[in-house]
Amino acid sequence: MSKSSNGRLPRLEDVAELAGVSHQTVSRVINNHPNVSKATREKVEAAIAELGYRRNTAARSLVTRRSQTIGVLGSELAQYGPANTLLGVEQAARDAGYFVSIAALRSVSRDAIFDALRHFTDQSVDGIAVLVPHTETLRILEEFNPGVPVVAVGSLGDEAVSGAMVDQKRGAELAVGHLIELGHRRIGHVAGPSDWIDGALRAEGWRAALEEAGLPHDLLLEGDWSAGSGYEFGRRLAAERTATALFVGNDQMALGILRAFNEAGVRVPDDVSVVGFDDQPESGYFTPPLTTVRQDFEELGRRCIDIMLKEIEAGAAVSSTVVTPELVRRASTASPATEH
Repeated sequence: MSKSSNGRLPRLEDVAELAGVSHQTVSRVINNHPNVSKATREKVEAAIAELGYRRNTAARSLVTRRSQTIGVLGSELAQYGPANTLLGVEQAARDAGYFVSIAALRSVSRDAIFDALRHFTDQSVDGIAVLVPHTETLRILEEFNPGVPVVAVGSLGDEAVSGAMVDQKRGAELAVGHLIELGHRRIGHVAGPSDWIDGALRAEGWRAALEEAGLPHDLLLEGDWSAGSGYEFGRRLAAERTATALFVGNDQMALGILRAFNEAGVRVPDDVSVVGFDDQPESGYFTPPLTTVRQDFEELGRRCIDIMLKEIEAGAAVSSTVVTPELVRRASTASPATEH
């Protein structure tokens, strides 16, 4: 950081003087306030760069009584969905000018979640994003009041905790609806774990779409999100040949199924159509390229942080937000050649 002509570090007032604006305007630019013209913002940013100004976060914390830090609690971060949800939330928090403190759970339990929440309260975080999309998470959160806004990511929340999620049920309905439109009448589902909110809602969407179409919904298998579990189910399904189409709970399990089908001589999509969920970067390079449901993790992160900042800075009430998923059509789905 450069120093001013009198040898001290540059202050906000120095930036204002060089830019020819008020110190309130400089503050608005630094805090990304929308009511600043493009020309003024550029002038202030040029002055900041010339002086090498950096705001004193310690002093700001004393004035605002905020740490400018958000705690992010995550689990199962080796999986594509949770890992990218974490990245989306972390980036949105940083874009809003907040530091991020991350705690990753090795296992999901009341004690593990409580320990992480205590860690965050000891750090005096301004808010907490909880990326633990298990069915028991809200119940556990109800027992612990951290005294700061909490957003449950992957859930709609409740009367005490805000929520931000992708519409998992709608995503499943899009996938199954696509298969029905192609003419499939026997559509199975390889689901994620039922104690995951995502897994339960995707299974619910699969079932609801089939019920609405008057089709059977008895072919349900529960995996563990891994390609290995998809492979094992794929070998079984290849032998039984009980469905013309499969909706798979995530792209990783779909990858395992595609390999098992290939080994067994089951052609995709000629013999069986396959739809995944997540649209991970490799999905377009599977053999064949995978039709799947895309989740906008960046948008989910922005929605989460928007809700949290409204609670932190404006005292807004608990609320929830839902991001709409998108079906991505590729070569793994087609009309059925024959009925099974």
